[in-house]
Amino acid sequence: MPSPPKVARRRAFEGLKVADFAWIGVGPIVSKALADHGATVVHIESFSRPDLLRTIPPFKDNVPGLDHAQFMANFNSSKLGINLNLQSEAGLELARKLVAWADVVTESFTAGAIARLGLSYEEVSKDRPELVMFSTCLRGQTGPQRSYGGYGGQGAALAGIYGITGWPDRIPHGPWGAYTDFVAPRYGVAAIAAAIRHRNLTGEGQHIDLAQVEAAIHFIEPAVLDYTVNGRLAPPAGHESLYASPHGVYRCQGVERYVAIACETAQQWQHLLAVAPLAAFADASFDQLEARLAHDREIDAALEAWCAGFDRDDLAALLKRSGVPAAAVLRPSELYTDAQLAHREFFKVLNHTAMGPTPYDGPVTLFSETPPAYTAAPCLGEHTEQVLREVLGLTDDEISSYALRGAIT
Repeated sequence: MPSPPKVARRRAFEGLKVADFAWIGVGPIVSKALADHGATVVHIESFSRPDLLRTIPPFKDNVPGLDHAQFMANFNSSKLGINLNLQSEAGLELARKLVAWADVVTESFTAGAIARLGLSYEEVSKDRPELVMFSTCLRGQTGPQRSYGGYGGQGAALAGIYGITGWPDRIPHGPWGAYTDFVAPRYGVAAIAAAIRHRNLTGEGQHIDLAQVEAAIHFIEPAVLDYTVNGRLAPPAGHESLYASPHGVYRCQGVERYVAIACETAQQWQHLLAVAPLAAFADASFDQLEARLAHDREIDAALEAWCAGFDRDDLAALLKRSGVPAAAVLRPSELYTDAQLAHREFFKVLNHTAMGPTPYDGPVTLFSETPPAYTAAPCLGEHTEQVLREVLGLTDDEISSYALRGAIT
């Protein structure tokens, strides 16, 4: 009996229409996920007020330019880019048309800014109860600090994360980069997917209010719960761990070359004793984590002296062969030659209009039946005419009229 014909696979958000007012940070990453998985996403900005990510390096060939910023490109793959002046009434007319076309609206302005443009959820959903809007900012859309502006660094500080990172004898260090900009989008994508499912079942849309700070607090829940339940205040711990000893990053030969080592169990500790000169800690009592934690500093000092004589990759390989949890600490540039990432085809080379073939980050998760399909991020306003014609259905005369009225900068 012949096999049934194979049904062409649809991408997860195929057919979804998104008007994207989200700039820099959480919003663009959320709408990028929708676009990479099949949604038609129109990213709205203008030459008079471009997305701030276009001004942040790295730039292609170290040449600054609005269309040379890979940070911007990496966060906006698979989108259509339109140049729309929201400071003009004509531009706002087109923005309202895009909202009327969309199933989902995403925005990441300071709370209240979208309402001042006449595009609040209450306004745009009056005749469209099925509309879903996703709003994100540092402190949320309500409350006394709703207008607090800032970036992911401030978000991480407000979430309490700077208070527990770094070292006890130094100023707060914090996690790398705009932390909340990178972690909060994972909640945003899930929330939008849930809202779309709810709409499909009930016909009802809704306004999603994601505060970056509140999302980030979930990443330190054990420390928050330990304080509320037991009154224990988590200090900055450096590389120390409650669950492993040794637990650290140790310098090897060369410039800024390190290996990370962690031993949680007695077996892992015994494997480390077999290869590292740690005879001073060979007593059976050190099989207990508590004993090793009590001598963390001494164990670290012995490991630092030993690791300094090794090539990083050779040491990581030796430790792993010996049954010790260890890994070479890679530089960002080394990710592009990492064998595991290459095997999984994580980086996708896309042909950007201005930057040419450029590697982009791959998907956060892999779906066997609904795989993503990427296109390069748009140059500023690259698809303006296409969007006005094909998405909004405007005629040549209508496009000319809007341009003359200042809708397009």
